[in-house]
Amino acid sequence: MDYQGTISRGVRAPIIRQGDDLVKITVDCVCNAAEQGGYLLQDRDVVAVTEAVLARSQGNYATIDQIAADVQEKFGDETVGLVLPIFSRNRFSMVLKGIAKGTKKLIVQLSYPSDEVGNSFVTYEQLMEKNVNPYTDVFTGDEFHTIFGDVRHTFTGVDYIDYYEKTANCQVILANNPCEILKHTKYVINADIHTRARTKAALLKAGAEKVVSLDEILTHSVNGSGYNEQYGVLGSNLATESSVKLFPKDAQKFVDELQAEFLRRTGKNIECMVYGDGAFKDPVGGIWELADPVAAPAYTKGLEGKPNEIKLKYLADNDLAELSGEEAVEAMKDIIRHKEGDLVNNIKSQGTTPRQLTDLLASLADLTSGSGDKGTPIILIQNYFKNFSM
Repeated sequence: MDYQGTISRGVRAPIIRQGDDLVKITVDCVCNAAEQGGYLLQDRDVVAVTEAVLARSQGNYATIDQIAADVQEKFGDETVGLVLPIFSRNRFSMVLKGIAKGTKKLIVQLSYPSDEVGNSFVTYEQLMEKNVNPYTDVFTGDEFHTIFGDVRHTFTGVDYIDYYEKTANCQVILANNPCEILKHTKYVINADIHTRARTKAALLKAGAEKVVSLDEILTHSVNGSGYNEQYGVLGSNLATESSVKLFPKDAQKFVDELQAEFLRRTGKNIECMVYGDGAFKDPVGGIWELADPVAAPAYTKGLEGKPNEIKLKYLADNDLAELSGEEAVEAMKDIIRHKEGDLVNNIKSQGTTPRQLTDLLASLADLTSGSGDKGTPIILIQNYFKNFSM
């Protein structure tokens, strides 16, 4: 039996700077790591590079002033409502400052008890205790504090109501229906990520004069800024106290060039991808992590699709219940080798949760690299496409 299954390795890299040849650096680092670790690269290995270093190598940054200029151009002197932002200093504080600077007056509507990705400041049990209906009840920041008292984030210890009020010098209300903002202004920026199309449609249907989503801010260069044609300022991160690093542009060009360079240098067909936040839920805090608009903004063609897998546990307890030892192993391998090409709605695949391969791989890469000081923005994943029969 081949005892080696999926292996995910963090690969260290130098500090990437604007203008660096990230294709060359990535291939050098992966090849050096393989030589140092005493393992070989194989066809269908996956090399994943974090979006952060790609954007940094591109110099894809924007300042508060550049964000403000784009917002000002879009809204002029209108009072603007900002609805459903996530609660994050890293993800949103600089964007908030830019939006506030680009408007004459800003009103921020926060959701409760948590934001879109699960950052919470109160619990559903507290809502029940205080007889608060999250579907209908609307509060000012002061009213919310009066009812609930300490509303600091479980992990960061930040009171985001107070933090956003002071950061943007704005009025804050708390409500979960985005159309509540229309009682204050008909000009809106909807800051939600994965529900942005639905929110924008609801606001326009309810009478908003103009609605701009975050993926429509900085879709082109403004006063020399970076930009992202598809995602705007979605997926951005704090860079300095006056700027953000945007989601990388031209990511597909990068992964295609990276795959070609691996083939030239190693003779192996390596699948390549750029990854951002993985999609996994923290069981304690309830945060499900995916603050980027997508988990994988670019990937080579071999990573398209979903797994087509049989549930070994089901087969072991049913079809092969009377077998054991080498006989069970060989029988399992035979079933896998002859499995149907599409196992959707097949009892043998129940519980395998066939998500997109790129979402699964991005989550694995994100968990492997972490978000701190491991220094491994490149991930090498091996044997991912091997099954028990191989």
